[in-house]
Amino acid sequence: MNPIGANTWIWVSPPTDERLAELAPRVRGWGFDLIELPIETPGDWDPDRTAELLAELGLGATTCAVMPQSRSLVSGDRAVVAATQSYLRTCVDHAARIGATIVGGPIYAPVGWTPLLDDEERSRTVDRLVTALAGPADYAASRSVTLAIEPLNRYETSLVNTVAQAREIVDRVDSPGCGILVDTFHLNIEERDPAAAIRLAGDRLAHVQVCANDRGAPGADHIDWAAHLAALRDIGYGGALCIESFTAENQAIARAAAIWRRLARTQDAIATDGLAFLRGALTEVPHREIA
Repeated sequence: MNPIGANTWIWVSPPTDERLAELAPRVRGWGFDLIELPIETPGDWDPDRTAELLAELGLGATTCAVMPQSRSLVSGDRAVVAATQSYLRTCVDHAARIGATIVGGPIYAPVGWTPLLDDEERSRTVDRLVTALAGPADYAASRSVTLAIEPLNRYETSLVNTVAQAREIVDRVDSPGCGILVDTFHLNIEERDPAAAIRLAGDRLAHVQVCANDRGAPGADHIDWAAHLAALRDIGYGGALCIESFTAENQAIARAAAIWRRLARTQDAIATDGLAFLRGALTEVPHREIA
């Protein structure tokens, strides 16, 4: 059965050593296998201290990168690209130190970057991205980590909205350190057939983030979870399902994620209700028949 995780953005932003010391034991106590740690600014949490905490709890981890206006792999400013590449390598180092194998996120352009790109401009932009991503991806592979590219919905980016677009980039980079992240929130908006999109990701799928169509608890929504989970089973995906939602305590994060109202009775409920639903749903997914 796939391990299930919870992203600390459900409760805090940014995560810090002090808040992780309080939150991680609760996450483990609820029965999660993993905790997903955003790396908003390197130094928010200490990798060595976090590694010790996770080891004491027997709790696994994944990580995600954050792309504010200052970070971009497609910028025309070489200094910005170089700084973003350096940031991604730092993310890889943090992940490796805590035993995580994933750094996921929209690691191509700032969230909210939505220029109108014609075919020629898109082609040039993707060319720049593939070139800029190659070095960090190879570095990730050398540390047994995968940079997982996340397609975002049309309101958050105009560059990578679909799994097909992400797959093109990942196939061109062609490194074991580069894969695809799918997020059920964005799939629900952008994909005409989300299960088919998951199957298209295929062996390039490195990570899955899950939430309801309104970013609440998985299962309290209209998403066809049986179809999603069957598609994951069909492609042999054995990685994590990490519940991702957001707290309104960080106004910048809340605004970027459009968190305008309470999504569950409590923030804890987003995690615990989602965990209970996913555990049950995973047991109901039929096993794939192997010819």
